[in-house]
Formats: sequence, C-alpha cells, structure tokens
Amino acid sequence: MWSFIWHTFFFDPVYNTLVFFIDVFPGGDVGLAIIGTVILVKVVLLPLSLKAVRTQYAMRQIEPELKEIKEKYKDQREELAKHMMGLYRKAGVNPFASILLLFLQIPLVIALYLAVSNGGGIQLPAINTELLYSFIPAPAAPDMQFLGLIDMAGRSLLLAALAGGAQFIHAQLAMPALAKKEAGAKPNFKDDFARSMQVQMKYVMPVLIFIFAYTLSAAIALYFAVSNVVAIAQEYVVRRQRTQLERQESLNMTQA
Repeated sequence: MWSFIWHTFFFDPVYNTLVFFIDVFPGGDVGLAIIGTVILVKVVLLPLSLKAVRTQYAMRQIEPELKEIKEKYKDQREELAKHMMGLYRKAGVNPFASILLLFLQIPLVIALYLAVSNGGGIQLPAINTELLYSFIPAPAAPDMQFLGLIDMAGRSLLLAALAGGAQFIHAQLAMPALAKKEAGAKPNFKDDFARSMQVQMKYVMPVLIFIFAYTLSAAIALYFAVSNVVAIAQEYVVRRQRTQLERQESLNMTQA
C-alpha cells in the first residue's frame, strides 16, 4: 500500500517530470531538466505555502483569546478542546494547514532528490522506461554536461558552494528572530531548544549541505542550489503576502 502511494502520488510524477524536461530542453541537458523540475514542484506547493501564511497570521490574531481559553479550561480537556475548535471555526482558521504543507513537501522533496540521484534504481543518464507514463517519451541521449560546462555525474565545488550559500541565506530569511536571553533569567527549555535549533539551521545546516552537495555529485549539488534559490524567492512572495494581510488589517482598524 505504501509503495503504491509513494509511486502513484510522489516519486513517479516527479520522475516523469524530470524525464519530460530532459526530452524538452535542447540536447537533453540534465542540468536544465533538474532546474525545471525543482521550479515546477515549488510552484505547485506555493498556494499551500501562502495558505499556511494566512493561517499563521490568523493564529496570531486570535492568540490572546486562545490563551484565555487555555487558562480557563486548563483542567478540563474536553471543554478546552471544544472551545478551541469553536474559536478556530469562528476565525475561519485551520490549525493543521502548516502541518499539511509539511507532510506534502517532505515526500515531494525526497522524491525529487531520488529522481535526480538514483531514479527507480537507475543512475542518470540512464532512464528507467518502466516508470514512464505512456505520453512521456524516453530521451534518446540525456546530456550530463550542464550547459556544456559542468559534468553532472562528477563533483562541482562551484555548485556545492552555491548550494551551501543559498541555504545560509534562506535560513536567515526564514527563521524568525528570537528575543535575546536576559541576564540572570531562569532556564527555559523551550526557548533554549529554539535557540539551539536556530543556530543549527543558520550555521550548521549550510555546512552540511555544502559537504553533501560536493561529496555526492554535481547533479545533487545543482538540485540543492536551485531548491534553495527558489525557496528564497518563495520566501519573498510569502513575506509580501504577510505584508498585504497586515496592511489590510491596519486599514480595517482605521476605518473602524
């Protein structure tokens, strides 16, 4: 069952998209196909990302009421759940929107990674024709030379550095700033854990991405690089959406 779900909804569609772009782009350039596939997957996920932003914004708006409910019914689980769900319905909020995006995004990203690195057990430039849809032609001769300059089967220090750098920039943009820890403040596991995760994401993850990208292959390095560059662009779109929501709220308050 899980194999059916994985191949039907995640891996096979992504793999066929990659092969489609290999066939479409001049010379069967695998590098250009990777770029096209990453961008398409990100575009497909963008509406969910924007919906998650709207949900997060709405959650911030009802946070004071939510705290009151949690405090009032902290010893009554059933009443707490009932009133919380009532508040969500009143505000038109789906608290699981961000979780849904995460559950969809992770398998799609893994599928894209596997399609680039070892699609269906066959390494590029070989194509596993058994996985292709009837309307997707098998490219005659996929070209592993990205723009005639970089061998996708080899290693590329340039692409690995780009992947690590883009990951660093994306982490700086995406991770919210935490309040500075006050001197003499009591230890707080939640805040300390959040600060530790931020340090890991901002500084450790880019180094790991660089190492993986350089160690595995230029194809994987290009995948990481393009994925992070598109994620940076998507972050700006998400921020614009958030700004528009904040301006609309400010306008509504002024008119009221």
